[in-house]
Amino acid sequence: MSGGEQGEDLAICVRGLRTSFGDQVVHEGLDLDVRRGEILGVVGGSGTGKSVLMRAIIGLQPADEGEISVFGESTLNRDDEDTLALRRRWGVLFQGGALFSTLTVTENIEVPLREFYPQLAPHLRDEIAAYKIRMTGLPADAGPKFPAELSGGMKKRAGLARALAIDPDLLFLDEPTAGLDPIGAAAFDERTRQLQQTLGLTVFLITHDLDTLHAICDRVAVLADKRVIAVGTIDDLLATEHPWIQEYFNGPRGRAAQPPKGGKDQR
Repeated sequence: MSGGEQGEDLAICVRGLRTSFGDQVVHEGLDLDVRRGEILGVVGGSGTGKSVLMRAIIGLQPADEGEISVFGESTLNRDDEDTLALRRRWGVLFQGGALFSTLTVTENIEVPLREFYPQLAPHLRDEIAAYKIRMTGLPADAGPKFPAELSGGMKKRAGLARALAIDPDLLFLDEPTAGLDPIGAAAFDERTRQLQQTLGLTVFLITHDLDTLHAICDRVAVLADKRVIAVGTIDDLLATEHPWIQEYFNGPRGRAAQPPKGGKDQR
């Protein structure tokens, strides 16, 4: 991977990251740059630590070694006030949506508003939540519903609305299309790209969905052997000789997701 990115062009910079659970080392010497304004797809086999990497970046997983910075500011060893200020700059859609089952959609969206802007008047919180519901393509009557009343796709959109509640610069998506049918997954991809372009977001997107990689990701980072072994466009990755990368993109499922030769993706 390239280590020569300019700091002002990076949303995320990870250097020499080591993470572990007891004696199990997940990452060792991991480096990664995420450019401002891009959608970076993150792929890897099961157990390669994709979600652990995301959690390390946002401070939920302690790092044994290394440096992590977001928008030029280190995420490590910060006091509570500085940490809160940096956390305002990102939103997270956890795998499965991770909605609070006892809260309505509106109340779920308002959770980060209450945390980061406790002085905000209740009617303003409600107005913001209603706006985020519309922004993510949920029906207007979704607000008073509980997660159990939502379809899988609606739960993902509600989780996305919560992730966008405080107008972040950086969006983390963990397997956002998992469990969705192809039409629902394609619609979620399209909404993600629209929001990224409209809001100027940087998106860190963990996925196994080859269609998502081809449809909306500007670059893809591949995790294997406890580190990022390659990062680039899909064409860049197809030119590498690593056996896992070749199997992933050129295997039986990989070929089906590639655009037709001689033209752009027609899906």
